[in-house]
Amino acid sequence: MRTINVEEDIRPLSEFRADAAGLLAQVRRTKRALVLTQRGHTSAVVLDASEYQRLVDELELLRDIHTATRELERGEGVPHRMAKSGALARLQG
Repeated sequence: MRTINVEEDIRPLSEFRADAAGLLAQVRRTKRALVLTQRGHTSAVVLDASEYQRLVDELELLRDIHTATRELERGEGVPHRMAKSGALARLQG
């Protein structure tokens, strides 16, 4: 995700209500999140759908890496060659 531009990307909810289409176009164009405020406090974040999916995929990968690292630290890992042959065998049916 791109860095938030404080002057362009933080808007009150009332402004979003008044110009939702324009602000959504900005989010799609810039690929930056739009932070919505309500009574001066942050209340929601609007993301481009593809940026959201990218973040979810990245988080999932990081969680998998973390899990694998913990398993290896506990000695629960298997050699690469064994894992690869097992995966290939499952794919071939």
